[in-house]
Amino acid sequence: MRRRPARSLSAWSAAAVLVLCGAMLPRAHAQAPSDRIRVVATFSILADMVREVGGDRIDIQAIVGPNGDAHAFEPTPRDARALGAAQVLVRNGLGFEGWLPRLLDAAGFKGLDVVASDGVRPRVLGDEEQALEAHGHETHDHEPHGHGHAGDVDPHAWQDLSNGVIYVRNIARGLAAADPAHADEYRRRADAYALRLQDEDRAWRNDLEAVPPARRVMMTTHDAFGYLGQAYGIRIVSVLGLSSEAEPAAGALARIIDQIRDRGIRAMFLEKAVNPTLMRRITQETGARIGGTLYSDTLDAPGAPAGTYLGMFRWNARLILEAMRG
Repeated sequence: MRRRPARSLSAWSAAAVLVLCGAMLPRAHAQAPSDRIRVVATFSILADMVREVGGDRIDIQAIVGPNGDAHAFEPTPRDARALGAAQVLVRNGLGFEGWLPRLLDAAGFKGLDVVASDGVRPRVLGDEEQALEAHGHETHDHEPHGHGHAGDVDPHAWQDLSNGVIYVRNIARGLAAADPAHADEYRRRADAYALRLQDEDRAWRNDLEAVPPARRVMMTTHDAFGYLGQAYGIRIVSVLGLSSEAEPAAGALARIIDQIRDRGIRAMFLEKAVNPTLMRRITQETGARIGGTLYSDTLDAPGAPAGTYLGMFRWNARLILEAMRG
């Protein structure tokens, strides 16, 4: 799939001038009360974590909202204005937000920059994954792809709930630094939230123990579940690389189809915000069924079962277990 042309540097320079002049479009949300900390998170999963830790003490806005594709995202002047007014930015790091440096320049952000993944042990991609990733950074005319991830590190660390606990601790420290008067409250909320994540982690592991190791295999649209596979003993087969926009070449697609047949993979999973056409084509070739839609880089709408980080994990775990159990 071709990416949309990246916005030129001159366009971003113009956007920065507009920010400084206050001539941008009005914000979608009203200005937060003066006693709240204005926080911007780069995408919906982080925004939910911040909401859990910050409670009523913060006003949170996600740059890439629910059901949005952070890989194909193009920042707008509205995003620059929101970030420019923020006191705290919470980002994933690990090369996930390739569009963020341009946005930071345009916004003139001067607040506290919190990298949620600090302290996570990065998952280094294997040779096969790096080959997929390299393919994902090219379009069909071999122009560089602008929405992939940098280097040989997988940025989707939140798919391991123990890493989610690390994210929560980092967010609590960031909010405490920005708002020392309420530091103890942020830490208490983070402790309570971390316990819920740890309980879910134990429950998920107990459920997986009943599944024979040979059946702990799943195929997904793109490689966003490597940390989940590594942490919970699941073999992940990915159609695409780490970029949700790439399409495999004919030879790579044939190898994927052979893998499905050789390993007896029963179900494949679509991913929210990723085009399902390719996966449906593979099911026609192999007879495997589509096991449902997983959430990898985004949450569902507020109030939906997968509308929170914890709800997203429970949703994914249920579908994966059903497919593995046949």
